[in-house]
Amino acid sequence: MRNLKITLAYDGTEFHGWQMQPGWSTVQGVLSGVLSKVAGEPVVAQGSGRTDAGVHALGQVASCAVGSPIPVGNLMKAMNDVLPAAIRVLEVAEAGQEFHARKSAQAKTYQYRIYRGAICPPFLARYVYHHPYKLEEKAMAEAAAVVRGEHDFTSFAAVDPESGQEDEPASNRRTLFS
Repeated sequence: MRNLKITLAYDGTEFHGWQMQPGWSTVQGVLSGVLSKVAGEPVVAQGSGRTDAGVHALGQVASCAVGSPIPVGNLMKAMNDVLPAAIRVLEVAEAGQEFHARKSAQAKTYQYRIYRGAICPPFLARYVYHHPYKLEEKAMAEAAAVVRGEHDFTSFAAVDPESGQEDEPASNRRTLFS
């Protein structure tokens, strides 16, 4: 079995988040279905993190084990030929057996954008929060200073029901805000 690291981007508007859910279209579900079809074997991609419904990603990392001998370049091309336009595989690489997208994650970056113009252009509307009103920028900067720094989010870690272990590895519990 080969262990693959897959980097993908997606527009999450039409998906009910990352994680597979019966009866709902999710990024993990669609990606795993396409991987299974292309590789000719059941494959479930594990993501570096979960996103909520409607959330987009520019560089989400996933990992999976496959027995298929298809070269990674051909695998990437075949997946992009079958995936919906809202999901694109940017890179497929062979990774060491110890690599796991979630457990090996060292950092995650989230970006929230506010469009402040009077009229939000339609090609930006899915990717920004439109707020054409005055903002109290000084108060926002002061509030941001409260969360700046390194924090321990252990108490927010979910318990994985299958293993009884915390869902997030220790490396993901501390987050630095800058």
